[in-house]
Amino acid sequence: MQEQKNQKERDQKQGQAFGQASWKRWLNYQSIVKQVPFFLFLAMLAVLYIYNGHYADKTIRNINQTAKDVKELQYEYKTVKSEVMFRCKQSELVKAVEPLGLKELTTSPVILKDSITTNKE
Repeated sequence: MQEQKNQKERDQKQGQAFGQASWKRWLNYQSIVKQVPFFLFLAMLAVLYIYNGHYADKTIRNINQTAKDVKELQYEYKTVKSEVMFRCKQSELVKAVEPLGLKELTTSPVILKDSITTNKE
């Protein structure tokens, strides 16, 4: 019985020693040097992740600015179009050409015919 107890204690000590050895093995210089490429890869992924976030924010800002510009241009287009339609009215044209000395016809236009074609008929 004493022998079994001693055996269990030895096994526990070996297990503890193995646990300590495994941690020491992971934390020694050579194993850390072997992991450097993996750490560099993780660092590169982190930089790419941050860049992607900033790029997405910048793109969203540009989209919002473009949408705002388009809205302003639509308003300007509608304003100019309504102004042109207003100025194309006959009454507005008369007002616009009056300073030039032009007047609206009150009689119907005269149709001119060629005298040569009328003689042939």
